[in-house]
Amino acid sequence: MDKLEIHGGVPLSGEIRIAGAKNSALPIMASTLLTKDTVKVGNLPHLYDITTMLELLGCMGVESIVGEKLGVEICSEPIRHFSAPYDLVKTMRASILVLGPMLAHYGQAEVALPGGCAIGSRPVNLHLSALKKMGADINVENGYIEARTKGRLKGAHIFMDLVTVTGTENVMMAATLADGQTIIENAAREPEVVDLANCLKAMGAKIFGEGTDTITIDGVKELRGCEYSVMPDRIETGTYLIAVAATRGKIKIKDTRPSILESVLSKLEEAGAQIQLGEDWISLDMKGNQPRAVSLTTAPYPAFPTDMQAQFTALNAVAEGSGLITETVFENRFMHVHEMNRMGADLKVEGNTVLVKGKDILQGAPVMATDLRASASLIIAGLMSENQTTVDRIYHIDRGYECIEEKLQLLGAKIKRLPS
Repeated sequence: MDKLEIHGGVPLSGEIRIAGAKNSALPIMASTLLTKDTVKVGNLPHLYDITTMLELLGCMGVESIVGEKLGVEICSEPIRHFSAPYDLVKTMRASILVLGPMLAHYGQAEVALPGGCAIGSRPVNLHLSALKKMGADINVENGYIEARTKGRLKGAHIFMDLVTVTGTENVMMAATLADGQTIIENAAREPEVVDLANCLKAMGAKIFGEGTDTITIDGVKELRGCEYSVMPDRIETGTYLIAVAATRGKIKIKDTRPSILESVLSKLEEAGAQIQLGEDWISLDMKGNQPRAVSLTTAPYPAFPTDMQAQFTALNAVAEGSGLITETVFENRFMHVHEMNRMGADLKVEGNTVLVKGKDILQGAPVMATDLRASASLIIAGLMSENQTTVDRIYHIDRGYECIEEKLQLLGAKIKRLPS
């Protein structure tokens, strides 16, 4: 199992480009099941999860051609099997996103109950209850979701008990081919949901209200192929900004979208960062100063994202003063805290809040990653530590960050991958 070896204490400085958003790319790839035409998807990140989704589609008979310029052509016309097997689904929760498109287009789907990062309960019952309301016959047996429909799904009024990104995406995709109108209330407002909606509209879907908490979809008889480029990854952008701020450095990030990062940029300015924005770039400069501790509470978009919580916890660990980090989205997302405390951090968990008392510097230590964003936070902790840090179980990081050690090396980090 590969590891990352980090020699910290170096202020990061330089320029990098941001990859396409994994959390947009995966549902957009799943949406290709809604048409028999070829869909060309561009700006895909080079990540294990993207490869897993291609394998998942391929095992069902879907044909894909990977191009040279971060793109893939996907055609579901040859599909022969309608089952998403456990061996693939267990590694990636986003596999559940094939359920709605397969059911809407082919009238049947069998999808293993999903796996992925161990960051708390993320039940799929909201997906299933919504699809049942649209006329699907669904049974869960032997670890598999078995879904059928007689004829087309029916439009319905869906109220999501909890804001769920993948739930909103699954229902939205299914509704594009349903008979009649579907209204999703308490829908997720995330930019990735909007990106999927824009792709579906390019395929001929009739969707209104994406980006608000009420999305309306008028079903159509069929969708067509299209070309679509995935949006930039806002979480990757935020992670590098925090890493540079924590090491008191300076960076310019290109090929990103500042307009969807307002909550993160606001907290970075509160921490003492000087930030400038362009249409597709962000620059950050700490002027060599120690960051100031900030307090924050995670919540669904447009509030502060849960996927940036662990990284800000790391920044607070070497900040001036104390900060409170409160997690309201997932109940088990503080597994990085114990590892940071092994590096000399002063973190104390109380319920769904972490009290962080900043220190001037941390001490390098062997640590173990437990999930994707925790991995990123431990790398940041290593970058701002004395001595050597080794981050184990980095397969998590490869699920969500493209070439992370190479990009950090471009910024001057002393980091290398150690093969297992």
